[in-house]
Amino acid sequence: MKHTRRLLAILCCLSFCIGARAQSITGDDLKQQFIADWTRAKSYTDAYLSAMPADKYGFKAVDSIRSFAQQMLHLAAANYYLTFMASGATLPHYDLQNLEKRSGAQTPDSVAFYVNASYDFALAAVKALDPAKYGEPVSMHGNSAPRYVLLMKAFEHQTHHRGQATIYIRLLGIKPPNEQLF
Repeated sequence: MKHTRRLLAILCCLSFCIGARAQSITGDDLKQQFIADWTRAKSYTDAYLSAMPADKYGFKAVDSIRSFAQQMLHLAAANYYLTFMASGATLPHYDLQNLEKRSGAQTPDSVAFYVNASYDFALAAVKALDPAKYGEPVSMHGNSAPRYVLLMKAFEHQTHHRGQATIYIRLLGIKPPNEQLF
């Protein structure tokens, strides 16, 4: 029985590998997927911004963590920084390091501006990046990773913080936006 399960697992892995080889994915295919995912993420995050009442942007789940506005500004700053690192695109002249701490940036209109602009920056950076450069290593904080990995980390980061915002919205008794996987 134990050997049968092991053999079945090996066969499943082999069939996956064979199937993956039969389907050739190009750098342009990956680029189009990055663009589609970042476009969807922008729309999804904008739905979160709209779901939170304007007078609740300062809401914190507990005192020791970021407010909803700060969470979203942190997401925006990281969108800029990580896609800049991945692409080498020119950063805007915002003080991204202190964006979430600036009280003037925490109004609903300012948060929406910075968040949506960060997605526009990420999309422009992805569109401008030549897929032939995806494998180039980039150094960041003493680590090195290929450009495409940094793009994936940027996407993972914004997803993480949008997910955290779900708790803020639910604690206020509001239904968060429906999942947008595709």
